[in-house]
Amino acid sequence: MKGYQLTFFTHENARYHHELMSDWLLALCKQLGAVGGTIMSGSMGFDKAGIFHSAGFFELADEPVAIIVSADEVTTGKILQIVDQEAVSLSYTKVPIEYGQVGKGAE
Repeated sequence: MKGYQLTFFTHENARYHHELMSDWLLALCKQLGAVGGTIMSGSMGFDKAGIFHSAGFFELADEPVAIIVSADEVTTGKILQIVDQEAVSLSYTKVPIEYGQVGKGAE
């Protein structure tokens, strides 16, 4: 199938609606019909203002996080539209992909 890979960028301690931003966003994408998603932590990154964020020895709250989601075109549009209406500020990338399942256990 054809669709998009959306990757949203935030940091470990970012919160929205009293929960982690990454958890909220992943749950929203699932609710809207994304076919899969993953939260990945990074050791270091920088934001749109050029500020570096990293996981320090004593403090992991500033650790960069990427929320990666695969979805069809309609679902991708819904996700971006809803996130755009929320009181958040997230950077993202949107890349065309082909997705599916392989192997003898694939349905």
